[in-house]
Amino acid sequence: MRRKILDWGRNLQKPTFQGAILAALLTTTASFAASATPAHAITLLEFLRGGPGNSPSHKNEVPPPENIPASQLADPEPLPKVASPRYYTYKPDSERAIAVKAPDTPILAFGDARDAAENRLAMSKVKVEATDDVAKAVEQYYNNKGALIWVNDSGITDQAKSAMAALASADTVGLEPADYAVTVPQGLDTMDSDAKRQALMAFELSLSAKVLTYVQDTVRGRLDPNRISGYYDFKRKVVDLAPVLDIVRMSPDVEAYLRSRDPSNPQFVALKNELARLMAEDKQQQADVVKVPENTFIRPGQTSPDLPSVIAAIKAYSSDSLKVDHVQALTGYSGDQTYSPDLVQLVSDYQKEKGLKPDGVIGPATIRTMTGHSDAEKIQKVIVAMEELRWLPANLGPRYVLINAAAFHAYYYDDSQQKLAMKVVVGAPQHQTYFFQNMIQTVEFNPYWGVPRSIIVNEFLPKLRRDPSYLDKQGYQVSYHGRRVSSASLNWNTNPDVDVRQPPGSDNALGDLKILFPNSHAIYMHDTPAKSFFKRDMRALSHGCVRLSEPRVMAAAVMNTSVDDINQEIATGQNRAVQVPQKFPVYIAYFTAWPDKDGVVQYYNDIYGRDDATTKAFIATSTARGAHI
Repeated sequence: MRRKILDWGRNLQKPTFQGAILAALLTTTASFAASATPAHAITLLEFLRGGPGNSPSHKNEVPPPENIPASQLADPEPLPKVASPRYYTYKPDSERAIAVKAPDTPILAFGDARDAAENRLAMSKVKVEATDDVAKAVEQYYNNKGALIWVNDSGITDQAKSAMAALASADTVGLEPADYAVTVPQGLDTMDSDAKRQALMAFELSLSAKVLTYVQDTVRGRLDPNRISGYYDFKRKVVDLAPVLDIVRMSPDVEAYLRSRDPSNPQFVALKNELARLMAEDKQQQADVVKVPENTFIRPGQTSPDLPSVIAAIKAYSSDSLKVDHVQALTGYSGDQTYSPDLVQLVSDYQKEKGLKPDGVIGPATIRTMTGHSDAEKIQKVIVAMEELRWLPANLGPRYVLINAAAFHAYYYDDSQQKLAMKVVVGAPQHQTYFFQNMIQTVEFNPYWGVPRSIIVNEFLPKLRRDPSYLDKQGYQVSYHGRRVSSASLNWNTNPDVDVRQPPGSDNALGDLKILFPNSHAIYMHDTPAKSFFKRDMRALSHGCVRLSEPRVMAAAVMNTSVDDINQEIATGQNRAVQVPQKFPVYIAYFTAWPDKDGVVQYYNDIYGRDDATTKAFIATSTARGAHI
């Protein structure tokens, strides 16, 4: 480092070097004067900070020397990295003991009052755990002398049986029945009075806690999505549990009441119906499936007791044309365990049909084509989708935009009807589009692109260290300490905190317009010059924002105007932000199972691995609740 400083000092004594510095300084000064920023031009970073002038203060920083090669000024600082959000090891809601207060002692009451006091005393001695929200609601009910709901002197009540039947069918609405299971006390007739009372009170508290847990889960979901991944951003719903136990106590049909708490919006109903269809179909498929041991391995000429199962599986899972081609071998097969040449040819053709090497050897790859023929994968997608839908409002509203990242599509709804559907490009797996909701507020025409800090640091900075004039050559505008500067004038080895933006134009990354719903993730919908991306099937290609295949059509819809009006705004070439006539919701979502406009559920690939993460969170939650699944 000392040698570098000395060398720089010697160079400074040379007239040619001094002249170069002076010329560079004059050129830079002239560039400042000629590059006044328009008053209406606001970068994305300024927008998120609340407008121009709200950038962090740099009063105590000294501007770097200009037009002096970075390599002569300082050793480069390590390249920084702006990290993407990550997936977490899910931590379920913790549970605590329900604390029912014991009555004053000694118990002096008689009759029913004494019996109620004895019940509360027994409740205070049993240990039943629940999450804090549920525990508080149970405590509030019984500490305020709430009447027993689920038990009486004879045992459990009909209301208890009705509630347990509803909880046992929780799988029909995408929940896990084991999460709400309660063990009915056995052998009550053989217990002494104190033991019997405690067993019944433990059941009373347990079923109350499970009913409340179900109500909370079916309204807002089993999981807190923000604990699954940093890519989720939701304010978790608060469910009012306080009146529930009073309602079920007075309800003539507890099962009907619990069913009434399930979501009832059209999307949930479509998913629920699809789940019922899949479960019935899967049950039949499981009954019909041919079982072939996974470790089966048979070479031509060998004998194996598993060969009849292999031939039966080929009959079940091969095409009709293959069966016709080998009708003689299939109809003439009597269950012989010898792998004969005619069967080898049958297997070889089956392997070819399944895209395998047609070598006639029956091994793991061949066996895998004969398993997994149930609807289990679709069922799991639907269950995850039902959970995710619970995170959103119970009613999405009559007018909204839904962006389904997994489907690579955006949809515009008005009067609760789908009016538009268009292809979108969403974030690549390393730059995932978040899952959240917001309000559409503004359409900006001929926009500047305020380059996100993550792109400046992760992608531009390495190039700038090789060529400080990179941004100048690409036509970007750089601001340092609130002043426009050339990128070549900065020492990029010191990782300067700068704002970078791309002016409007044909090459602008945002195209002709963007649709804003201000959020902390700097995500919005926008046009793009890269139209060819929309021809691809897999369109997870962006840095997180949503590129629209028909941006002018979407802008006309959200502005409640015509495409011609949008075209006229763009034709001015002026950067202009216009408020939408009325704000309305946008849901930036991720559903690998979702009903189309006709209510038919469509399935999509889990491009971000979020279904897997959600399934793991389900397991962690059920484990924490003591369920065995």
